[in-house]
Amino acid sequence: MGVAGHNDPLLGETTCGSLLQQLQLIWDEVGESDDDRDKMLLQLEQECLDVYRRKVDQASSSRARLLQQLANSKSELTRLLSSLGELSISGVIVPDKTTGTIKEQLAATSPFLEQLCRKKEKRVKEFADVQLQIQTIRGEIAGTLQVGDHLEMPHVNEDDLSMKKLNEFLFELQALQKEKSDRLHKILDFVSSVHDLCSVLGMDFLATVTEVHPSLIDSVGAHSKSVSDETISRLSKMVTELKEEKVKRLGKIQALASQLTDLWNLMDATVEERQLFDHVTCNMSSTLDRVTVPGALALDVIDQAEHEVERLDQLKASRMKDIAFKRQTELEDIYAQAHIAIDTSAARDRILSVIDSSMFEPSELLADMENQILKAKEEASSRKDILEKVDRWMLACEEESWLEDYSRVRKICHVTLSLSPF
Repeated sequence: MGVAGHNDPLLGETTCGSLLQQLQLIWDEVGESDDDRDKMLLQLEQECLDVYRRKVDQASSSRARLLQQLANSKSELTRLLSSLGELSISGVIVPDKTTGTIKEQLAATSPFLEQLCRKKEKRVKEFADVQLQIQTIRGEIAGTLQVGDHLEMPHVNEDDLSMKKLNEFLFELQALQKEKSDRLHKILDFVSSVHDLCSVLGMDFLATVTEVHPSLIDSVGAHSKSVSDETISRLSKMVTELKEEKVKRLGKIQALASQLTDLWNLMDATVEERQLFDHVTCNMSSTLDRVTVPGALALDVIDQAEHEVERLDQLKASRMKDIAFKRQTELEDIYAQAHIAIDTSAARDRILSVIDSSMFEPSELLADMENQILKAKEEASSRKDILEKVDRWMLACEEESWLEDYSRVRKICHVTLSLSPF
């Protein structure tokens, strides 16, 4: 009954003393012996010690963790500063030692660490972007990276993220960008040359340049064109081959133009007939650089000229008798003007005999007659002075004869008038 009427200590402030007092009251009511009470108090003391010990151990572990965390933070701070190559953040110098409690030291270090982490992330991204561009341009120059291919983001060495190192990469990137730009200009010059040469030669530019690399067509942006060593080498080789082809075709066109002109002159071709091949003969004396008209050296133009030469050659053979006699007449006129007697009948018979011969070659006959005309002109030129003197002498003789005739007629008229009765 006494226990039931005792005030419950939980209703007021509970302390170790109040609890021990309550325990004593309970033991009194129960009637516990002093030995049992000593045992229970000893047990209670041991349990209290165990609780305190656990709390101390927990506090010690917590302190150790905080100390390790502080040490890690300081180590990370030092590592980041070293990696970034900086001794301060945003103008605030990070102290070498931090005073105060462990938590105060952690609180003081955390802001700098967070700033450095953010700066590190930003710097790593900058390094990765620059290195990616460097690897891309290197791949494009080496030809190991095709246009439009994408590389994976490169691994960045986080041990050195200093501005000095970043500037070294930036300098390397600028050098590669300049090299790429120079290569691009060289390629565009080559492509322009290929375009001009294909235009003159009548070739398909797109098909020709695509053989080197598909990215070289005009529809592809300049920065997407291949700039590899192989592309430059193949373009250079193509330009050289096209120039050689241009030289070859120009030589053939000029030879054909010369043949056409000779045949036209030989057969007295009309102006209209000659105008049909003005696009061929206009380049007869042109230099290589001056032949720029599109299609001027196309294969079909050469074929047309060859067919016309072949046609005129055949026509020349069928008209050789008229042509030869025309040349013979020209030869006879030269000899006649030079007052040189020749056997014209025999010469014409010889021409007919040659033409009727199975070994007849029109070009040889005409060449022989041209030589005869040339020699006749030389011989006539050598007689020019003598002939001029003869002409003057004959003119004088004619004048003297005319004067004698005039004098004689005048005398006759005078006698007749004197004998007249009127």
